[in-house]
Amino acid sequence: MHSLDMGYALIGSLAVLLVFWSSAIRNAIISEPLLALGLGVLAGPVLGVLDIADADVSMFTFEASRLLLAISLMAVALRFPLAAYRAVGRPVAVLLTAALLGMTLVSSGLAWLVLGLPLSLAVLLGACVAPTDPVLAASIVSGGPAERELPARLRQIISAESGGNDGLAFPLVVVVLAATGAGTWGERTVEALWGVGGAILVGVVVGALAGWAVRAALRREDVDEGSLLIFALVLAVAALGIGALLRTDDVLAVFVTGLAYNAVIKDFARVSEQKLDDSLSRYLLLPLFVLLGLELPWRAWLDLGWPLFAFVLGVLLLRRLPVVLALRPALAMSARDVVFLGWFGPIGVSALFYVTFSEHEGVRDPRLWAAGSLVVVASTVVHGITATPARRRYAGAAQARGGGGAGQRRDR
Repeated sequence: MHSLDMGYALIGSLAVLLVFWSSAIRNAIISEPLLALGLGVLAGPVLGVLDIADADVSMFTFEASRLLLAISLMAVALRFPLAAYRAVGRPVAVLLTAALLGMTLVSSGLAWLVLGLPLSLAVLLGACVAPTDPVLAASIVSGGPAERELPARLRQIISAESGGNDGLAFPLVVVVLAATGAGTWGERTVEALWGVGGAILVGVVVGALAGWAVRAALRREDVDEGSLLIFALVLAVAALGIGALLRTDDVLAVFVTGLAYNAVIKDFARVSEQKLDDSLSRYLLLPLFVLLGLELPWRAWLDLGWPLFAFVLGVLLLRRLPVVLALRPALAMSARDVVFLGWFGPIGVSALFYVTFSEHEGVRDPRLWAAGSLVVVASTVVHGITATPARRRYAGAAQARGGGGAGQRRDR
């Protein structure tokens, strides 16, 4: 209990400091996830004031990442009007199919060739780190600076991709689990098919019912802006639970629920989306990244040696940018947009979720956690410190071209 109370105190104190220095941090190169990660490392391995049993940390990481993903995906689904997401359907479809498969293949190949993992484990690791993380992406595409410096269409594409590919990575991970010996091919294939199909069914039904309930409450003037924010959080948790009880892809079920809810209540869906985004990117992620800092497997990293660090560097440079650049004709986007889109595909909470999910499904090889955790740490650092300079450079290039600045192209 002492460690738990100490964790509450440290995380709460960090949140207070983030509120006090909010504007300065928003415009700095140090992100909130990076600060929380550093706090976890300082409190755990360095000072030893927090000590949580390994079994508890693994369980906490799995559940915390799952819950944080659910809230994040609800925020993504409500970030823009549904019509805006339909307008970027072509590039998003390319990213959710060809790009996701390409990123999985590149990451898997690096894990096999550079890290020397068995092929089945390499493909599993590649599938775990392939999705763009919606939690880390939120700090890039939401908030005042992002709205001023990036065009709405680019932010919509990044948001829709990060929302969709976290759920669509589920069938990839589940099917590959059979190759590692965790289940049979038949069982895993049925699980993957029902996971996606059932998630869509659950999401449409739950989201539509929730939307109709809120519309009825709005007609009676029984709901206000604060209530809508809390309702969105509760709806995310409810969809997550229902999806899991029905053995579907519960993460995808949350995203579809948010889209269906958005479609039914229309403009009211976005009343509180900015506050939900801010809460997510600044505060709700703090416990998970502090926990990650406590759990980092330093000894395993050193034991794996230079191949591990070469693998991580390869993932950061080769997993996404070359794939997205190769798909530019299909994406039908400008070179500047494609480069920005290709670089900012952060790896974070979704990778933690799928790695710990694989462990809970019976994959016990410690190299999976060692490699996956170092990729997440590296992405948190690299994408966190490059987000603000890259946005400013993008906006400056837009102004130099006479476009009047990206900030003039606001959400519709």
